[in-house]
Amino acid sequence: MAEAAQTTAGAPHLRRVLTLWDLIFYGIVLIQPIAPVPLFGVVQEQSHGFIVDTILIAMFAMMVTAFSYGRMAALYPSAGSAYTYVGRGINPHLGFLVGWAMFLDYLLQPLINAVWVSETLHGWIHWLPMYALMAGFVGLVTWMNLRGIKTSALANKLLLSAMFVVIAAFVILSLVYLFRTQGLPGVLSTQPFYDPKTFNFSLVKGAVPVAALTYIGFDGITTLSEDVENPKRNVLLATVLVCLFTGLFGGLEVYLAQRAHAGYQFANVTGAFMDICLTVGGRPLFLAMTAVTVLAAFGSALTGGLGAARLLFGMGRDNTLPRGIFGHLDAKRNSPNYNIWIIGVLALGGGIGLAQGGHGYENAANLLNFGAFIAFMGVNFSTFWQFGVRLAHGQKPRLFADIVLPLFGFAFCLWIWLNLSTVAKWVGGAWFVIGIVYMAIKTRGFREKPLMIDFGES
Repeated sequence: MAEAAQTTAGAPHLRRVLTLWDLIFYGIVLIQPIAPVPLFGVVQEQSHGFIVDTILIAMFAMMVTAFSYGRMAALYPSAGSAYTYVGRGINPHLGFLVGWAMFLDYLLQPLINAVWVSETLHGWIHWLPMYALMAGFVGLVTWMNLRGIKTSALANKLLLSAMFVVIAAFVILSLVYLFRTQGLPGVLSTQPFYDPKTFNFSLVKGAVPVAALTYIGFDGITTLSEDVENPKRNVLLATVLVCLFTGLFGGLEVYLAQRAHAGYQFANVTGAFMDICLTVGGRPLFLAMTAVTVLAAFGSALTGGLGAARLLFGMGRDNTLPRGIFGHLDAKRNSPNYNIWIIGVLALGGGIGLAQGGHGYENAANLLNFGAFIAFMGVNFSTFWQFGVRLAHGQKPRLFADIVLPLFGFAFCLWIWLNLSTVAKWVGGAWFVIGIVYMAIKTRGFREKPLMIDFGES
């Protein structure tokens, strides 16, 4: 026992140096304040003009889920996030499946950004084939990741500052445009929230799953729970506040865009927000918003692709996947170059496949949410199980906080998940079946504990 204690004491530990505001800033960088911009046209069209409602409905589900993430982060301060919370809180086999769903999210980051950038640019450069634009985008991301380029914290801050400057310009110019063309009723209106002539709750409900993409990434805050001061308080507050900020700030952006464009039909759906920028702010705002969104998509694809490659490397190094391929490192650049190539091929092939029929971004968004909302449901149920059933720390369960709230979050996320597109359910379901079969083989028919994927390295 003394030896074990000594070993534990001598183990390296991360210093708790991050404050609440550090976490909030980090969460905003992860989600990005322009998160609603790429999906504006798609959701506005799906909801028949009520994107503001979809953003706010999704916000309530995410805030409840954020509350569950914060509580579980205090109980299990690990970088594994949902994978760890479900694996330790309920069952390691279920934790593995949640980890498998999370892995799909990593794989989809470069794919969904490739689809959005190619569809947006193709809307303005018709003479260039969309698949050629997609191949160029994926090729550039792959080439840069092969050279080990990483986005630094300073670059993120500069990009975030640029986003806020451009968005501030959009807000000011939109208000001026609306007041000049429609007067005060154009600025202040209840029409974006409810219009008895056109409101259809079924259509709004069906658009919520894509609108929920606005919030994807907030759970990354919990991966810093080992670095933050007072994690039991600060992780919980940061996750909830970041979701609240994203919903209200994103809601303002789409509200103004909705007021500036009559109707819900667009010539270029994926570039609809940029076309509105052209209307309210002319060419300078159009170019500024386009540059910021493309750079944000490029940065997201870079970090997502590199994260997926590193996850594959971790699994290959542990021989969970064939070590000769997935555990290989390039001797010159010390990067998992085989995995980077694999991610690039999957991103291009998947992007082309999901773009069939002209709904590439919508399909990719729904598929990304397939894995994300499985993780969200898992964390909500883990919170209920830990605090309402297992009674963490021996305390008595509180009806609202420990039972009602997490079960409400679970049910809300389940409702959104069930409303995902058929394509997402088929493709995501196939991915999930592969995970179940793979786990069954590795655990000898579920008789052994599954191998644990280390998400702390991503």
